[in-house]
Amino acid sequence: MRFSIGTQMRKLLIFFAAGCLGALINSLAIWLLGDQGITARLGIAIAPNLTPSWLYPRIVWGGIWGLLFILPMLASRPFSKGLVLSLFPTAVQLLLIFPQAYKGLGGIELGLYTPILVLVINAVWGVATALTIRYAR
Repeated sequence: MRFSIGTQMRKLLIFFAAGCLGALINSLAIWLLGDQGITARLGIAIAPNLTPSWLYPRIVWGGIWGLLFILPMLASRPFSKGLVLSLFPTAVQLLLIFPQAYKGLGGIELGLYTPILVLVINAVWGVATALTIRYAR
C-alpha cells in the first residue's frame, strides 16, 4: 500500500510540474506575440508585460490544470491528449473569466480573433505539458 501511495504522489507531482512548465511556455508565447506586436496586428488587445505578478498565477494555474492528465484517456497519444485537455482551460477562459472581467463572451471585446488565440495558446500549454510528462517518465 505504501508503494502505491508513493507512486500516485509521484505521478501527481510530475503532472503538476509539467503543467507549470507548460504554463511557462504558454505564457512566454503569449508575451512574445504581444511584445512583437503580432496580437495588435491581428486586432487582439492582448499584450501582457512579463512581470512576476502576471506570470506567477499563470504558472500555478497551469500546474493545477496539469492534474487533469491523471485522466486515463489517450495515454499512448500524448499530443492528442494535450490538445483535448487544453480545451478545459480554454472553455473556462472564454466562458467564465473573460465574461466576468467584462471582456465579453469569448473575450470578443478584446478582438474578434481572441477565441482563436486562446485556443491556440492553450494548445501550446497542453502539448508542452503532455510532452513533459512523457519525457519525465
